[in-house]
Amino acid sequence: MTPGAGVASAAPPDAFGRALRDLRISVTDRCNFRCPYCMPEEIFGADFPFQPRDAILRFEEIERLARIFSALGATRQRLTGGEPLLRAQLPRLVARLAATPGIRDLALTTNGVLLPRFAGALKEAGLSRVTISLDSLDPETFAQMSGGRGTPEQVLAGIAAAEQAGLGPIKINCVVKRGVNEHEVVALARHFHGSKTILRFIEYMDVGTTNAWDRSQVVPAREIIERIGAELPIEALAPNYAGEVAQRYRYRDGGGEIGFITSVSQPFCGGCTRARLSADGRLFTCLFAAQGLDLLTPLRAGASDEDLRARIVGRWAARRDRYSEERAERTPLLTTRRRRVEMFQIGG
Repeated sequence: MTPGAGVASAAPPDAFGRALRDLRISVTDRCNFRCPYCMPEEIFGADFPFQPRDAILRFEEIERLARIFSALGATRQRLTGGEPLLRAQLPRLVARLAATPGIRDLALTTNGVLLPRFAGALKEAGLSRVTISLDSLDPETFAQMSGGRGTPEQVLAGIAAAEQAGLGPIKINCVVKRGVNEHEVVALARHFHGSKTILRFIEYMDVGTTNAWDRSQVVPAREIIERIGAELPIEALAPNYAGEVAQRYRYRDGGGEIGFITSVSQPFCGGCTRARLSADGRLFTCLFAAQGLDLLTPLRAGASDEDLRARIVGRWAARRDRYSEERAERTPLLTTRRRRVEMFQIGG
């Protein structure tokens, strides 16, 4: 099969029967924030050697791989980073992916500060919706969580720009860390209560090996649910689709939806349908994986679509990842001895 030709059949399920349904595409490993849970400043400083331009996937390469993944069943695709809006001419890539057969939902995850500049162009290019990170409304706490970069006001301006452009429903991701911002979860809930924006609280996870994660820093979702429910009563909702990672709730007074992502306290590996493509063209089958399958080298060496498809299918079919469940079973071994890919390389 020649490059550009279509592929037909979906990927077989992995070793645990999980289908391939979602693809997260990192377009850059660079970021304008230095969140301690992802890219701590003391490690990722001014001299850190990020990937040079020729080492990351070109737009036409991303489009080609996205088309192959779509035909294999990954019809929900999301652009991530690093901070994806740092990638030059990103709306051009969005337009190419939006025109790719089979992609039903094209989204983007961002810290939001560049959205006032790009939201309109992204929507015009065909982007469906955005997820925006916001860990606090308090400037001091926000600075702790962002590594001293950006402000809550900039993120809120980005949210407003996304709303104006029609990039919805907008989701807001808040990572909750014990002793830093757990006291602010109710304030965040109140801020977005009554809007169409969906706020989601994420348990602090041990993604990568540079964030000095410790279980004592995790605020279980159940605790957050109780805090918010005491002020703004909520009730559970059914998932939108199989494999959805967030537990969905709604406010009983009709004030909208809220969600909780429980990777630590209630692992959901059994329903995971996600593959991840790093900016340098490696396929990862788990957020906590140690190694990825190189697709960039064969792609640039002239591999056909069928060759690339076979590589992807072979890796997915052999997939046995269930890290979060294993963490729950034997935390000390995993958190001290096993290296993992960093979050900024493959998105959240």
